[in-house]
Amino acid sequence: MSTEPVKEPAADSDRELVRRAQAGNTRAFDELVVKFSPRLYGMVYHMTSNKEDTHDLLQEIFAKAYRSLKRFRSKSTFYTWIYAIATNMTLNFLKKRKRRATWSLDDLDSGIQNDDAMVDIGHAANPRHQSGVNELQKKLNEAMQSLSEDHRAVVTMFDIQGIPHAEIGRILKVSEGTVRSRLFYAHQQLQGHLEEFIR
Repeated sequence: MSTEPVKEPAADSDRELVRRAQAGNTRAFDELVVKFSPRLYGMVYHMTSNKEDTHDLLQEIFAKAYRSLKRFRSKSTFYTWIYAIATNMTLNFLKKRKRRATWSLDDLDSGIQNDDAMVDIGHAANPRHQSGVNELQKKLNEAMQSLSEDHRAVVTMFDIQGIPHAEIGRILKVSEGTVRSRLFYAHQQLQGHLEEFIR
């Protein structure tokens, strides 16, 4: 599940775009949206497992970032700042969704197996293999949804997006030790959930 660590975006060019956006240049902000949308989409989608919710949340995240831009003081990188906004808004959304009694696992997209960007095209021609892959992806999706929002956030950021522990700590405003502890617990939970399937 782990990917290569994400390279920190060029902070200097981000700073320049932020400076121009703060001065009222909407094109500069549009460039930031284009630059960060794919990675934010990945993070939000893996936490919600629903494309419609992801699209709605992304619009709200960038709208909030735009409204708050004047208050951004470059103490952290723009990347860390917007990731923190995205994570907090997604966690709040998930907590509200959990409180809605009508929501169930059936409301999720069929998950990663239906996302063209995530499908391994090499195995599409082998129906038996594809069926096994789809079943595993479905189980993974269910296992992820069984985690608490906080644990799902660290797994998404570390295992799926390859963000280092220290950066996750800055985004979530918790210690690196807390990040490691949440990851350990989440991995135990996922392993337990997938044990039957793996045997």
